[in-house]
Amino acid sequence: MYKRIIIFLLLSPLFGLAQNKLTPELLWKLGRASALGISKDGRHIVYSVNTPDVQANKGSRKTYIIPIAGGEPTEVSSTEDLLNDKNISPDGKFVLSNKEVKVNKISGSDYYPELTKSNAYIFDDLNNRHWDTWEDGSFDHVFVAPVGKTEEAKDVMPDEPYDAPTKPFGGDEDYIWRPDSKSIIYVTKKKYGKDYALSTNSDLYEYNLVTGKTNNLTEGNKGYDVNPSISSNGTLAWLQMKREGYESDKQDIVASTGLGTVNLTGHRDDIHVEGFRWSDDGKTIFFNAPVNGTLQLFVVDYTGATMKLPDVKQLTSGDFDIASIVGQSGNTLIVSRTDMNHATELYSVDITSGSMKQLTHVNDEAYSAIGMCKTERRWVTTTDGKKMLVWVIYPPDFDAGKKYPTLLYCQGGPQSALTQFYSFRWNFQLMASQGYIVVAPNRRGMPGHGTKWNEAISKDHGGQPMKDYLSAIDAVSKEKYVDKSRLGCVGASYGGYSVFMLAGIHNNRFKSFIAHDGVFDMRSMYGTTEELFFPNWDWGGPYWDKKNLAAQRSYNLQNPINYVDKWNTPILVIQGGKDYRVPIEQGLQAFQAAQLRGLKSKLLYLPDENHWVLAAQNALVWQHEFYKWLKETLPAKK
Repeated sequence: MYKRIIIFLLLSPLFGLAQNKLTPELLWKLGRASALGISKDGRHIVYSVNTPDVQANKGSRKTYIIPIAGGEPTEVSSTEDLLNDKNISPDGKFVLSNKEVKVNKISGSDYYPELTKSNAYIFDDLNNRHWDTWEDGSFDHVFVAPVGKTEEAKDVMPDEPYDAPTKPFGGDEDYIWRPDSKSIIYVTKKKYGKDYALSTNSDLYEYNLVTGKTNNLTEGNKGYDVNPSISSNGTLAWLQMKREGYESDKQDIVASTGLGTVNLTGHRDDIHVEGFRWSDDGKTIFFNAPVNGTLQLFVVDYTGATMKLPDVKQLTSGDFDIASIVGQSGNTLIVSRTDMNHATELYSVDITSGSMKQLTHVNDEAYSAIGMCKTERRWVTTTDGKKMLVWVIYPPDFDAGKKYPTLLYCQGGPQSALTQFYSFRWNFQLMASQGYIVVAPNRRGMPGHGTKWNEAISKDHGGQPMKDYLSAIDAVSKEKYVDKSRLGCVGASYGGYSVFMLAGIHNNRFKSFIAHDGVFDMRSMYGTTEELFFPNWDWGGPYWDKKNLAAQRSYNLQNPINYVDKWNTPILVIQGGKDYRVPIEQGLQAFQAAQLRGLKSKLLYLPDENHWVLAAQNALVWQHEFYKWLKETLPAKK
C-alpha cells in the first residue's frame, strides 16, 4: 500500500533546464495539490496531486500522506483505511450517497417511446438549462442504505423535482448525519421552473430515518442556506444569506441549538465568510474570509450554551490566501494556501499564535527555476474620494529604468474577491512573466472592504466600477516605467462585460482588449441566461419594465452594445459554447460588431467549454491565443 518517495524525484522529470520566466507550458506542468483530510489516527495529512497530461487531455492523480509536523511524503494506493467516511452513520449501520433519478418527462422519446432516434426536448416551463447542461427530467437525490446493502437504498426525496446535492456545484458536503444516526440533514432548493430561475432560496431539510418525515429547518430564511456542519457536541452550524434573489449577499455563519438560532458573524460588517470548520472539541469555529485583498483565517468561539454574540478574531495575516481549512490535530490547524506566485500548498497553523509552516512542497523544484514576480499594494483615490486597493504585479526582471506595456485586469463575479489567488488561466505571474505590468483593482463590488463597498455595484454595473477601473490604470500610468502608449484591458465574466463597456468609454487609453464570456447586450442576455435572479437583482429587473428606473438605467446607460459606435480598438473575443450563464450570442454579437466596425478582431470559440476552460489542450490554446494577441497588439518590446 505504501511507497516511499522523495520530492525531487517526483518533480524533476517534469522540468528540464532552468527557466527564467513562467510559460504556459510550464504552468501546465505544475502539480495541483488538493487536501483530502487528516488521517484517522490524527498523525498524517492525506492529499492528492493532479498533474496535467496535455497529450492525454486530462490529469494524472497520485495520493500521498505526510506527517502533521512535516517531512517526506509517502505515496499511497488507497485512502479507504486512512480517512473516516463522513457518509457512514456514526453508529456504522447506514451509508449516504446520491444519484440521478428520472422524475419528469422532457425528451421526445419520453413522450413518444417508439421514436427512439429523436433527440428533441419539450419544455413548458423555465429552467430548461443550467450552467452547461440541458434539463432532461433527472434530478440528483440523496439515498440512505444499510452498509453493504446498496440494493436496499431508500430515496429520501421520492418523486421530487429538486436536486440534492444542489446544482451545478454541490457535492456530498450537501448532506450530513446527525450524531445520533437517526436523521440526516441535506441542502436543496425546493423551487421548480420559473420559481427556481428567479430564487436563491435553498434550505436545510432534516429527514428522519425512523418516521420517514422531512422537516424544513430554515423555512424562515428566504436566501441561501448551505454547508451544514455539526460539532462534536451536537451544535448545527451553516452558511446563510438573508435576501432572496441576491446571490452575493453578506454570507454569515449561523448556529442553532435548543436556545435558538444565532448569527455568529452578522455583527461584523467587514466579514463575508467563504467557508468554515468546527474545532475538534466543538467549542470553536474556524473560517476564512476576504480582507483587504487577501483571504485570511479567523476564529469565533461558540459552545451553543449562550445567545450572546461572540468575539471574532483574525488568526493570520500577510500577502497570501488561506484558500481552505482542511482539519485540526491538537493545537495545529491544516489549511491550503496560495499567493500570486505559488499554486496551492498545505500549511500548518498554530491556533494560539497564528504562525504558519509549509508542509507540502509539490512545486518547489519548478519554482526554483522560475523567476518570481513582485506584488505590490497601492491605494488609489477614486473619483468619489474613496481609497481603493490596487494590486500591481511586476515582471520577474523588472527594471524601473525601462518602460513596460501594462494590462488592466478586470475581475469577474461581479462580487468576488480579488485576492492572492493562483489561477491556471488568469494567472498574474504568467502575464507579468511575458513582460507586462498587471494592474488589478479591488473596485466597487468586492468583499473584504465592508458590506457597503461590496453592494455598491448592484444596479450600477457600468457606472462607478468603470470609473474605479480608470482611476486605477490612470494612477499607475503616472509611473515613468509604464508605457502609456501600450495599455491593454482584459477580463472574463463581469470582467468581460467590463472590457466591452470600457471599449466604448475609455477615451483612447487602451490599445488592446480581450473579453472572455462577457455580457455584451444585457437585453439578449436577459432572454437567454438561466439564473434570472441575478439580472433581476443586479440590473433591476426585466428590460421591458419601462417604469423601473433602475432597470432602464442598466439596459440603456450601462449596456455595452449601446456604445459600439465608439469602438476603435482591436479586440479578442473568447466564448464558450456550453456557457449558459453568459450564452453564446453574447460573444458572437461582440465579434460581429467589431468585424463590421472594421476593427482588428478575433473570435476564439470553445464549443465544449462552459463559463470556464477545463480541458488541458483547450486551456493551452487559450493561453497561446491570449499572448499571441497581446504580442500583435501590445508588444512587450518595441
